[in-house]
Amino acid sequence: MLRPWLNSGALRCLGRPRHPSRPLLIHPTNLSSPRNLHATSDRIPLRKQLKQEAKSLKSQKKQRKENEEASRQTWELTVGVEIHAQLDTAAKLFSRAATSTSDAPNSNVALFDLAFPGSQPEFQAATLLPALRAAVALNCDIQRVSRFDRKHYFYQDQPAGYQITQYYEPFARNGYVDLYDYDGIAPEDGERVRIDIKQVQLEQDTAKSQEYPPSTQLIDFNRVSHPLIEIITMPQIHTPATAAACVRKLQSILQACGAVTTGMELGGLRADVNVSIRRRGEAPGHCQYDGISGLGQRTEIKNLSSFKAVEDAIIAEKNRQIRLLESGGVVEGETRGWTIGSTETRLLRGKEGAVDYRYMPDPDVPPLVIGDDVIAHLQQTLPTSPDALLVQLTGPEYGLSIEDAKPLIELDDGARLEYYQDVVDILCALHGDLDKASQVVLARMAGNWVLHELGGLLTKADRSWDAEIVPARSLAELINHLQLKKITGPTAKQVLAMIFEGDRRPVPQLLEEDNLLLRPLSREEYLTLAKSAIAQNPKMVEQIRSKNQLGKLGWFVGQMMRTGEKGRVEAPRAEEVLRELILQG
Repeated sequence: MLRPWLNSGALRCLGRPRHPSRPLLIHPTNLSSPRNLHATSDRIPLRKQLKQEAKSLKSQKKQRKENEEASRQTWELTVGVEIHAQLDTAAKLFSRAATSTSDAPNSNVALFDLAFPGSQPEFQAATLLPALRAAVALNCDIQRVSRFDRKHYFYQDQPAGYQITQYYEPFARNGYVDLYDYDGIAPEDGERVRIDIKQVQLEQDTAKSQEYPPSTQLIDFNRVSHPLIEIITMPQIHTPATAAACVRKLQSILQACGAVTTGMELGGLRADVNVSIRRRGEAPGHCQYDGISGLGQRTEIKNLSSFKAVEDAIIAEKNRQIRLLESGGVVEGETRGWTIGSTETRLLRGKEGAVDYRYMPDPDVPPLVIGDDVIAHLQQTLPTSPDALLVQLTGPEYGLSIEDAKPLIELDDGARLEYYQDVVDILCALHGDLDKASQVVLARMAGNWVLHELGGLLTKADRSWDAEIVPARSLAELINHLQLKKITGPTAKQVLAMIFEGDRRPVPQLLEEDNLLLRPLSREEYLTLAKSAIAQNPKMVEQIRSKNQLGKLGWFVGQMMRTGEKGRVEAPRAEEVLRELILQG
């Protein structure tokens, strides 16, 4: 038997009042009895608990928003972005080794990539073309002569002890990128923001390191000397959301012009952000970056691998610097890291300056001389920009909403957009001569089916995009039958699923052989179905009539489609008959 060692709080939890003149004896069975333990506990219904949690979450979001707004009024955030993007090339920058990183480790390596004594860099001219396309797409001034420099630092992923880059004389300068509200910039930044690009430079990538704690680190040199461009923006961004939008827009431009192979999601693009804070209304800060003076001391956050990481890391670093300054501390120039899911940046090392890297012209690589004819050719053959595509898709030719046009442009490196345009072209050809209004109707239908119906099947099946899963002609013929009211919407979805699962019969043949073509019901048949549904649900009919709850008509339409012959009940005609019987009857 247990002695009375529990404190008063524990006794209250057990629901047993202590007698003033005798000790409380607690038997082990009392401790394990659910009836005793729950006798006085406050049991909250699940629905109430969920409502309380939702209310609390809403309150927290509101408080964070208010704190963010107060912080924005007191402090000014300034951000500059540096993008490192792998170019779409077959060979490396200074050797003929292949750029594939999916092969066996250390299988695509030349002697120069390993800094083998006596090996020399051999610039591959073809690597310059995607870099030039990127610079032209970013509205840069192409430098007719540019040069390479050595950036010295010692790390195991850099076998030569230096990286070849373009620090002093890059091949492109003075560009810009325009960000719009539909790109996801912060509301306080208005409808449009222009971010200037200081320069775009060519440079080598480093090796890939893989750590195996506690003391093993493996290095794959396949990535060494993979051609990169580094895009350096001016420090002109003042909100985390706009910084993330800038990185997203830069990636879409690079993909649209064919400069890169993959984006952030597959590791082909990495972002560093420089973050500084200064108090509004006080004397300007003493720091100057890229010709912009009066800024606070900046810190750099390295190797951000997603758009969300860019935004979250900037918010965390901004809050850290504000707390530090408000407590009387000083922001140090540092290089910091970020882990997805974290709420704090972490110190990696002190921030290096140009003097630490001991930049010097590379004596083994000759200057790049770019002819005017090359630049003119690239300007004339550059693919349509994402902004121009958006204007085209939302214009009178297609009439799509921005919400539909943007995914078409951004998904699958443009393959989804090309498929959509094929579907629209086939649809228009099936209809012959069309006026503009009819063409827009077809284009909008095609957008809905490509993005939402076919896209939904891909998501549900967890399959990546492939235009051959549902050939463009098959989808166009299916939409054509639906638009001509030869099949109903549910039948069209059923046939799309059949094609998606591998049925390769032509759509007209499939519809004919499976008896799926619409055989319209007569008015009398619609009236019979409607009267049956109404008779079974008189209370709902009365609610519709007395309270004008017209939304409930849709429920009756569903009942008619379920009880009627499959594929023959047309929702618009069913609703028309229901309105006549319920509202006018």
